[in-house]
Amino acid sequence: MRRIRVIPVILIDNGRAVITRQFGNSVYVGDPINAIKIFNDKEVDELIILDITSKSKRQEPDFELIGKLASESFMPIAYGGHIMHIGQAERIISSGVEKISFNTSLFNMPETVQEVSRRYGKQSVVASIDITRTMFGKLKIKTENSRKSVDLSIKECVNKLTGLGVGEIFLTSIDQDGMMKGYQYHVISEFKELINVPIIASGGAGSIDDFRKAIDAGASAVAAGAMFYFKGSFNSVLINYPDQKVLTEKLYNRI
Repeated sequence: MRRIRVIPVILIDNGRAVITRQFGNSVYVGDPINAIKIFNDKEVDELIILDITSKSKRQEPDFELIGKLASESFMPIAYGGHIMHIGQAERIISSGVEKISFNTSLFNMPETVQEVSRRYGKQSVVASIDITRTMFGKLKIKTENSRKSVDLSIKECVNKLTGLGVGEIFLTSIDQDGMMKGYQYHVISEFKELINVPIIASGGAGSIDDFRKAIDAGASAVAAGAMFYFKGSFNSVLINYPDQKVLTEKLYNRI
């Protein structure tokens, strides 16, 4: 039996947990600390926490909130958002966070990423790559919550990440985000063919079957947000996570 990391994503906007659709239309889903307590009880493998608060409201990480989240979590945490220099990363790791997730800084401040990798090891650095498809069908890398484009091809991006010393890639489809209609499996495959680091698939999960397909496409782990927050045909907010027995039967035993 192969155990796959199944990772909830908690998006934080100004201290509140939210779910987005295609990186917009955010919906408030509760207190992030309460969510962590529930995920603790569900024996979750790991958490990814991303602060998407706009720069007009926050210029640096919310260290007080990060400390509270880390102290409540029984699970390893990868945290990303507003991290621009090594001092901020040090403070976050010293609060109990195991991994730093970088997005904009991968391209604007690569020296910070390299320094975190050098000091704490590759396993502590996550490259958060957000992908969308243009109207002409070309894949485009975005930063700053999809507001800016990166003028690099997928291959050029992968070469850059290799040089920075990242330990894994958190690969998110902007087009599938929050839609719960499945991941972009061909994008996962394309990245997997180009880089030899673990890939966490994100953006679009709606079922355990989607997890299996992502692993088949080349992902080493799977992440979801809306799937773990919404329940039923009316998308009622109810924090949930598959029972470990269900994951064993429907995912681990089928890989």
